[in-house]
Amino acid sequence: MVRSTGSAAALRNGGIEALEIDLDRDDRSLAALGAAAQGATIAYLAPPPESAATDPRLATFLAALGSARPAALLYMSTTGVYGDTGGEVVTESAPLLPGSDRARRRVAAETAAAQWCEACGVRCVILRVPGIYGPHRLPLERLRRGEPAIRPEDAGPGNRIHVDDLVTACVAALDGSANGIFNVTDGDTASTTEYLLVAAELAGLPPPELITRAEAQRRIPPGMLAFLNEARRVDNRRMREVLGVQPVYADMRAGVAASLEEMRASLRH
Repeated sequence: MVRSTGSAAALRNGGIEALEIDLDRDDRSLAALGAAAQGATIAYLAPPPESAATDPRLATFLAALGSARPAALLYMSTTGVYGDTGGEVVTESAPLLPGSDRARRRVAAETAAAQWCEACGVRCVILRVPGIYGPHRLPLERLRRGEPAIRPEDAGPGNRIHVDDLVTACVAALDGSANGIFNVTDGDTASTTEYLLVAAELAGLPPPELITRAEAQRRIPPGMLAFLNEARRVDNRRMREVLGVQPVYADMRAGVAASLEEMRASLRH
């Protein structure tokens, strides 16, 4: 299920059946969801809208399923639901302390997905995901714009997942019998500053200007600053032991290098 005509066409050209549905408007094609969902495994990846207190998109989707009962529902959430722990380790049982409206919407969506699955007898998996990187998902434009970064001694830990490892986790969650909540992260808690420095080095770009955390409050955009002001180390043991997913790119530097090589290879072809 995709929102745009272009995305639907791309999938159909690849031999994949696609439903074109916009969850933000009254769409007659919503009626097709029930038949498609019956007995299916669903990976729900749509984010909440930016202006709501909850997640009306997810509510619309679940209502449109009607009496259909999928085999499983995977909801992709964010590690932002944990909020700022001052760099402490968080497991799936850690308290939720969302520090932004965006994270609070995700908490509401997790709750709605879990309650719907419990009421309908559907297996539910919630993946809490940090920053996603990979080919064409690297901070190269940010580096080219010369945006500053917090100096390493002031930067807190960060959490990421390579897009290939995220897909592996999704497949494992849907194909198996697991249920509940999983942190999906590579286990490398290098800071965002380290990530930017590695990306710049491997891509042959100038490194970012390094500034103090106090300077960052004035010079870094509010959205990015809110992200950088939260520090936590996300534990991925349950992903590894229950889902059986061992990240191919457990080392951020190796993941960035592989991403750049894949981008260069696509240009050669």
